[in-house]
Amino acid sequence: MRLIAVAVVMILANALGLGPALASDDKETLFVVVTSPEPQTQGMAMVLSTQAVRQGAAVEMLLCGPGGDLAVKDAPQTVLKPRGATPQGMLMQLIEMGVQPQVCALYLPNSGKTAADLIAGVGVAKPPAIAAGLLKDDTRLFTF
Repeated sequence: MRLIAVAVVMILANALGLGPALASDDKETLFVVVTSPEPQTQGMAMVLSTQAVRQGAAVEMLLCGPGGDLAVKDAPQTVLKPRGATPQGMLMQLIEMGVQPQVCALYLPNSGKTAADLIAGVGVAKPPAIAAGLLKDDTRLFTF
C-alpha cells in the first residue's frame, strides 16, 4: 500500500511540474579537464563550461600541467576575441557561478607554486574524490 502511495505522489508531482524539484540533485555532470597551454583551447573549455552551467549541468573542473597555470595569480594572460576576455577571467566567472575548479594534486609540488599562489576559489584536487566523480554514471568527460 505504501508503494502505491509513493507512486501516486510521484505521478501527481510530475503532472504538476514538480518532478524536477523533487530530484534537483539529479543534474548531469560535465567533468572538464584542462591541460592545454593554448589560450584558445583554454578559452573554449571555459566557454563550453559556462554554457553547460547556464543549461543546468553541474561542472567539475580539473586543471593540470599548463592548464593549472590558469589558476595562478598574476599569470600572463592572452585576451581572446571577440569578447576581449582572458581564459583566467572566464575561469573567475565560472567560480562566481558556483564552479569549484581544482588544480591536480601534482601541479603545485611540480610547479614550485603553493596554494597561496592560486586565485580565490581554486582548490587542490584529492585523487580519490576525482576518481569517484569520474566514475558516476551521469558524468560526461571533456578534455581540453
